[in-house]
Amino acid sequence: MMMSRGGAKVASSLMKAAGPRLFSTGTAIRPVSSLEALSASRLLKPPVDSGVSGSAWIWSRAPGFGGVRFASTVTLGEKQETEANPKKTENESVGGDAGGNKGEKGIDSYWGVEPNKITKEDGTEWKWNCFRPWETYKADLTIDLSKHHVPTTFLDRLAYWTVKSLRWPTDIFFQRRYGCRAMMLETVAAVPGMVGGMLLHCKSLRRFEQSGGWIKALLEEAENERMHLMTFMEVAKPKWYERALVITVQGVFFNAYFLGYLISPKFAHRMVGYLEEEAIHSYTEFLKELDKGNIENVPAPAIAIDYWRLPADATLRDVVMVVRADEAHHRDVNHFASDIHYQGRELKEAPAPIGYH
Repeated sequence: MMMSRGGAKVASSLMKAAGPRLFSTGTAIRPVSSLEALSASRLLKPPVDSGVSGSAWIWSRAPGFGGVRFASTVTLGEKQETEANPKKTENESVGGDAGGNKGEKGIDSYWGVEPNKITKEDGTEWKWNCFRPWETYKADLTIDLSKHHVPTTFLDRLAYWTVKSLRWPTDIFFQRRYGCRAMMLETVAAVPGMVGGMLLHCKSLRRFEQSGGWIKALLEEAENERMHLMTFMEVAKPKWYERALVITVQGVFFNAYFLGYLISPKFAHRMVGYLEEEAIHSYTEFLKELDKGNIENVPAPAIAIDYWRLPADATLRDVVMVVRADEAHHRDVNHFASDIHYQGRELKEAPAPIGYH
């Protein structure tokens, strides 16, 4: 009993002494000098490359018992070499926006995740972060653009007239503004591949089975459509009400297509096939307006030249040609997927057309 009481007293005194250090979770923010900032940074985490200029703010949080991460966040100014590594500074890592690297202020990572320097075949630096050289390709312009699936079943007709009914308000709203029309079209066309790929992904996890490559194929389609949008963003700048329309249409279409795919994948893929047929028609009309001179045939955006491996002197007409070819390939893939379901089989039973451009 005496030993028990003595042990309790010792434990109590130890807890009082160590408690604030081991169990504190207090957060404090205060302005400090640059010297204090550097000292705190070196105490709270392993030395990293940093420069110090002027004053800084330190955010610190004492870890709980058994904490394993020690770090501080310090806002630093000019680049100065430190004793830890005089050859490297905070701004050495390559940074950039969503499109390309502009060599601006880099992101210093404690975790050692650094971007790789990628070069083109000619040795020049690759400037895009949103896609890599091995993801680029030359579009197949020889594909048959006139293919059409004649609706025969009830679901086919439902899918066909659903797409036709969507075209009517689009024609009224955009009329012959094909640049804005293409931009709006791509915000919708990039949704089905993502929804289908996501649902197949979840199905693969639930059933502990492979997808036959269809997850990758559908996500590849969604990414390709998104690159169409990134390209036309350089050609037609959306107005505020067009941005608002995109938010509304995308919200409605995403949920409607999600529900449709859950109920009937054959209907969902057939509808996308018809949607791509309409896209081919729209881009054909776009080309006619370019040929008539009603739309200026401006130089192709740099992102399009690199993504489709177009010549340096490519124009907007060249871009529309390759985008139309992409839509024809997406048409084929989705009609093919619908046919698989109509035959009473699952997509995994047929090899997915990965890389079909």
